Amino acid sequence: MQGLQWPALFHILATRPNGPPQVRMTGLGPSGPVLEETGMQLAGFARRLGMRFEFHPIARRSGDLDPSSVIIPGRRSGEAVAVHLMRHALYDATGDESNTMRLLEHLGPRVVTLVEQEMGHNGGPFLGRFVGALHYFSTVFDSLGSSWAVDDMGRHRVESGLLAREIANVVAVGGPGRGGEEKVGRWRDELARRGFVQVEMSGNAMAQAQLIVNMFPPALGYSVLHGSDGSLGLGWKGAGLFTASAWTARSSL
Repeated sequence: MQGLQWPALFHILATRPNGPPQVRMTGLGPSGPVLEETGMQLAGFARRLGMRFEFHPIARRSGDLDPSSVIIPGRRSGEAVAVHLMRHALYDATGDESNTMRLLEHLGPRVVTLVEQEMGHNGGPFLGRFVGALHYFSTVFDSLGSSWAVDDMGRHRVESGLLAREIANVVAVGGPGRGGEEKVGRWRDELARRGFVQVEMSGNAMAQAQLIVNMFPPALGYSVLHGSDGSLGLGWKGAGLFTASAWTARSSL
């Protein structure tokens, strides 16, 4: 099931002093059945919280859409638009990333939340992709080794079923000729170039992240990284694994 990041937000919205708002979510992705399942799961969770919720699946990658023709289903005047983006080496959920950026500009969201692996995805020459993947995934494998035994079946499933596919995607099929699609290096840099402004993560978000990391023994080496730009990261022994950041359109300031 996708969308596991949303229940925590739903719970926060449902406990607002003025009552829960109505939430309309449009999910984009390559798999229609996965989107449908996600929508049903989230609708059930929202119903248990007493929150009005609509889910509109679009089985297309964001980079495959014509930005000028996109209409958010059910959007009403005065409603705030929020966009969540997650960039992951396991699957290509966006397609042409420059087109995705144009879509963001067209939507003019009040807030954009972005999660990136701390690894370049810009589809450059093979040597650069190989070296980048080597540094990043060696850290990931080391972090797994600190908490799981070598013969642990859970570790084997993660390494062979997940990480192996990620490495293949980055090294083998992530080159510049990949379907003619344009890739960007770091979305954070591209958002800034296109007029979006980074905003600092709230203290509550920082506290929640630290609470989760504190559930693991300190000896495992995981930590919350506080970026000087207000971003929030997951690290292992000082090396970054994932970074989350929040942005707003300059026109919203």
